[in-house]
Amino acid sequence: MQRVRILIADDHEIVRRGIVAQISHRSDWEVVGEATNGRDAVELALRLSPDLVVLDLTMPELNGLAAASRILAASPAARVLILTMHESEQLVREVLAAGAQGYVLKSDAGRVLMAALEALLDGRMFFTPKVGKMVLDGYLANPSSAEPAAEAALSAREREIVQLLAEGKSNKEVATALGISVKTAETHRSNIMRKSGFGSLAELVRYAIRNRIIEP
Repeated sequence: MQRVRILIADDHEIVRRGIVAQISHRSDWEVVGEATNGRDAVELALRLSPDLVVLDLTMPELNGLAAASRILAASPAARVLILTMHESEQLVREVLAAGAQGYVLKSDAGRVLMAALEALLDGRMFFTPKVGKMVLDGYLANPSSAEPAAEAALSAREREIVQLLAEGKSNKEVATALGISVKTAETHRSNIMRKSGFGSLAELVRYAIRNRIIEP
């Protein structure tokens, strides 16, 4: 029987070790790769073609949502589970929009992680119990709110650049990370400031924290 191949991406080693320890109890599952940031997670996923990908939501360089979108665009058959500390109905919607199939709170991971991974392997979705109830309650209270906003203020690429800038990277470092020219990076930065109405880098950082693009 072919073993299930799993990729884990989280910038906290203790979290990765905990996940590996749980998975090690299954002889038919194996961890084929580990990443400490979103960009490395994408590169490993493209190279290793895992069946399951566990992504931390807030990682350096590229957050879990952006990483999930890229991984699934290249490998639509992969199943992606988002692991996070945040309880947010809006975040669940963004996770679904990115194509991920599971959302587990880190506080629940010790109890439900294996069940979540098994659900994804069976082609089912999995929401950590507390978040699942929150989403259902929100839908029942206001069904129209289940529809995503008509358009996001910033594009996926712009949100990626926001993360890099908010992490303190210069225009040159952004350009290097994304494989674009410094001039293009500067143009993106100007467009972000104009579209969002930010008056300073400090406002951009606050936006990134508020929207869980980076952690404070």
